[in-house]
Amino acid sequence: MYKRKPEGWLKHFDFIVLDLVCLHMAFILSYWIWIDFWNPYSIDLYRAMGLFLTLADIAVMFFCETLKNVLKRGYYKEFLATLRNCMLVVLLGVVFLFLLKSSAAYSRATFLIMGVLYVCIAYPVRLLWKRVLRSSLAEKDATPLLIVTGSAAARETVERVQSDCLGSYRIVGLAILDTDLTGQEIAGIPVVASLETAAEFVCREWVDEVFVLPPKELPYPAELIDQLNLTGVTVHLNLAKATSTPSSRQLVERIGSYTVLTSSMNFTTPRQAFLKRSLDIAGGIVGSLITLLLCLVLGPAIYLSSPGPIFFAQTRVGKNGKRFKMYKFRSMYMDAEARKAELMKDNRVGDGMMFKLDFDPRIIGNRILPDGSRKTGLGQFIRSTSLDEFPQFFNVLKGDMSLVGTRPPTLDEWEKYDLRHRARLAIKPGITGLWQISGRSDITDFEEVVRLDTQYISTWSLGQDIKILLKTVLAVLKRDGSM
Repeated sequence: MYKRKPEGWLKHFDFIVLDLVCLHMAFILSYWIWIDFWNPYSIDLYRAMGLFLTLADIAVMFFCETLKNVLKRGYYKEFLATLRNCMLVVLLGVVFLFLLKSSAAYSRATFLIMGVLYVCIAYPVRLLWKRVLRSSLAEKDATPLLIVTGSAAARETVERVQSDCLGSYRIVGLAILDTDLTGQEIAGIPVVASLETAAEFVCREWVDEVFVLPPKELPYPAELIDQLNLTGVTVHLNLAKATSTPSSRQLVERIGSYTVLTSSMNFTTPRQAFLKRSLDIAGGIVGSLITLLLCLVLGPAIYLSSPGPIFFAQTRVGKNGKRFKMYKFRSMYMDAEARKAELMKDNRVGDGMMFKLDFDPRIIGNRILPDGSRKTGLGQFIRSTSLDEFPQFFNVLKGDMSLVGTRPPTLDEWEKYDLRHRARLAIKPGITGLWQISGRSDITDFEEVVRLDTQYISTWSLGQDIKILLKTVLAVLKRDGSM
């Protein structure tokens, strides 16, 4: 699921806040320099001016678009843009003073000093913040991007994306459509796939988005586009070659200087993404506190039943192929992973896409008695009450998981995925999800799991998440009551 980029001036909200801070720093300093080392906001006239300048600065940035292309501007253009912004704010302040009947009580010298200080403070702050943003985007927040294009256009495309997008994307590789150059490098970027292997690469590696720029001399790669959309990855197609994709939602936007048609299973606005992450953080904090309390009881019980660590960490595959460590309370014996292969013959899911047993002897306390009856113990209790899942709230706080999503597969399950199966990880994995509340233990058809997961992604809403969370709590309570 694709998170839509903020539009207009809102995407520079951090610059707006910083600019207002610089404005008021200049406002206070000018008063201290010319009049007195005192709080200017305690004076009615100066307080009114401070409020007006705040509104004037916001209006100038909005209506005059003084923050347009702020991340692309060099030192000279940034200085001119900062100077223009400051002069317009000061001009509006002069008009405000002229309209005030008591304007004679306001020091003109203080106002002029404020204008000079405003430029001197705002300009270096903008430069510094742009450097911080570029560094953080490059190191932390850059979106993994695969570029699909022809050999002749590859170098120019890489350079334009790198220069125009300013760290928004981390190019993980190139897929060349007209010849197989796999293993080589173009403009410092490895060629990782050809026309025939591009979809498979997306399926197996951590790729969030794909930018397709087909060469003019080649036919439209319709089959590849269909395969990419099938995986659930977000696809940006250069509009010169764009066609309709009925199975995906589409919008027109820009990647640097390219105008593209973006296709994805679903879109979220920045507001929706913020609300979902806020819900995750709130739930993650509460769940983590409960986990710490459970440690006091379950920790000693697990260790006494099966000496070893009380937590179990396993590498899982998350959103768009990202690997992460998922945590659980350990409910199995220490050799559980080693014994999995010998028990595969008893797997209820015949295709091996998931692993489910009617009775798992690897669980702490589970054993078959001489008379053939089955005995369960602590591990089965932890699993049936879902207590083993609580440490995943730490994963939610870290951002690897969400409260609601699709369950993350193990590495061996992931390796068996076809292109259509990858679509279920177009979002962050969750502690619970649609298929879990639809019959978690009863569904053994993996295709049905994929259908429910893709249905959840395509119809996602915050209300649906809340409904799933409530149903999950009710399902757990009902299961506890039936024990």
